[in-house]
Amino acid sequence: MSELNTTLAGLIGSRICHDLISPIGAINNGLELLGMSGNPAGPEIGLIGESVGNASARIRFFRIAFGAAGDQLVGPAEVQSILRDLYDASRLSPEWKVEIPAHRTDVRLAFLAIMCIETAMPYGGRVEVTHHEGSWQLNGTADRINVDTDLWALLSGSAARKDLLPSHVQFALLPLIAQDSTRRVTCQSDETTIKVEF
Repeated sequence: MSELNTTLAGLIGSRICHDLISPIGAINNGLELLGMSGNPAGPEIGLIGESVGNASARIRFFRIAFGAAGDQLVGPAEVQSILRDLYDASRLSPEWKVEIPAHRTDVRLAFLAIMCIETAMPYGGRVEVTHHEGSWQLNGTADRINVDTDLWALLSGSAARKDLLPSHVQFALLPLIAQDSTRRVTCQSDETTIKVEF
């Protein structure tokens, strides 16, 4: 895939996220108005509110992971907020250890890498994201790491993208976005740890 095609894919992702965030925001506003009206909130309203919050968190995450990157910087507080909202009730605990603003492309690569690592941690785990001297590292630890070697081979470009499931698109996209940024993705793992670097 050429840089033109990855840019087009990013624009499509941005458009979808942009069009979805407005109705989800409207539902959230409606829930707030219901709460202010004095009507007792039942379990149904609580479930709707929880679902809307989850959808909003996913869209914020996907907007960076799959959207157009641009030249903007993303501050650490914003990244931490996105990860906290998305993974708060999850078995996965990502920790953003980068204390300075990062280019949106770098955050995009990190988010895609988190999604890859998540597939290797079916029972949950912890992922630390760090940046040192131009290199990004994601270090994951879990009681058990389950690596699908065919999927992970995509990151190094040593395997063809055959029969890729929608839930695994990050494995194909991560090395392409990295290549557009003149970077190379490397990974290694054992029974309890996994590392991705770019």
